[in-house]
Amino acid sequence: MAQRRGIGAAVRRIAGSDRISGLIMLGFALVGLILANLPATAHLFETVAETHVAVPHTNIDLPIGHWAQDGLLTVFFLTVGLDLKQELTTGSLANPKAAAVPMLCAVGGMLVPPVLFVAVASLFSQWGSGESGTVVLTGGQTVPFAELAQGWAVPTATDIAFSLAVLALFAKGLPGSIRAFLMTLATVDDLLAIILIAVFFSSLNAWYWFLGIAACAAAWYVLVRMRRVPWIAVGVVGVLAWVMMFEAGVHPTLAGVLVGLLTPARERFGETTPRAQRYAHKLQPLSALVALPVFALFATGVRFASLTPALMLSPLVIAIIVALVVGKPLGIMTTAWISTRLGGLAMPRGLKVTDLFPAACACGIGFTVSFLIASLAYTNPELSAEARFGVLAASLIAAAVSGVLLHRQSKRWAMKGRKG
Repeated sequence: MAQRRGIGAAVRRIAGSDRISGLIMLGFALVGLILANLPATAHLFETVAETHVAVPHTNIDLPIGHWAQDGLLTVFFLTVGLDLKQELTTGSLANPKAAAVPMLCAVGGMLVPPVLFVAVASLFSQWGSGESGTVVLTGGQTVPFAELAQGWAVPTATDIAFSLAVLALFAKGLPGSIRAFLMTLATVDDLLAIILIAVFFSSLNAWYWFLGIAACAAAWYVLVRMRRVPWIAVGVVGVLAWVMMFEAGVHPTLAGVLVGLLTPARERFGETTPRAQRYAHKLQPLSALVALPVFALFATGVRFASLTPALMLSPLVIAIIVALVVGKPLGIMTTAWISTRLGGLAMPRGLKVTDLFPAACACGIGFTVSFLIASLAYTNPELSAEARFGVLAASLIAAAVSGVLLHRQSKRWAMKGRKG
């Protein structure tokens, strides 16, 4: 028993470490890319990813790769929903005035990347190697500019887990206000990305499924507020909410966000911690060590005709890299400057706008939600594959740039502290 508790504590410690969980997810992403493109493993990997698993007596019949995206990723979105509810109730988003600058920066950081993405793609369509109005991909396929531009939302999201992992690795000497700023920004970014998925990447079906979603939401709201939570009933309602979302044509992972936001975030019945916070903590190991790594494995496990450095010259890959690596910090820093210099808002005590630049560069790490949007935005397999490769490349570049800048900033803050 003691050994089992020790193992459980070790697992929770690993899952709770931004640094370790981020590296695990990156490792799985790279393994997926390699397995899908090595001649010795490509066929087996594709066979596993494309093996269909159906739910009896329903229309739900998905390949394993899609179960990782639509099923397992729901656990991650549930933790996002729980964290959002806690932040909105008692956390950094509970006081809109104090959180105004990072909230606005999140909006700015999501508006600029699509503009740069479309601008770069347009340049390639006008002056690239193909005919005007078309773009030639690395594999030789020619696609219309309008089809390529459908991926405008791919570079909008910041991966909160990876960005915090970079901070944990390289920013040990920085004040907590920078981490809090990034946490607030990334949390709002998650919320905006969820809205994007719901609005632009859902094809709505019959209205009665939405009645089912509402019924599940009401049942969850009541059940998780009882003195003794009936967990079997809660589990059934959660699964039904996922099914209703799927049948309604809304991306089913959003069921996790919905029920997470309906969970109480204040102490009840003499509890010492809020239920949303407690449930998120319990789900963290499953999300960080199972759901996200397996999703990353299949999300990057796409087959290329030739996995070569030439992929870095793909118009789609370049557009995504520019949008994430340049667009994210540009949007964040511009918004921070305007909101403080012209809007009369205040930065956290002790911070200047320029102090945010290294952390703003870390926001160019797209990863999880960007992978998801890439798979939703493109029906063309080659476009989807190159988009996911672009997200991976851009995230690694943003992580490297922000890592160097954060390390230098951390050393400067340490020297300033010693002099003080």
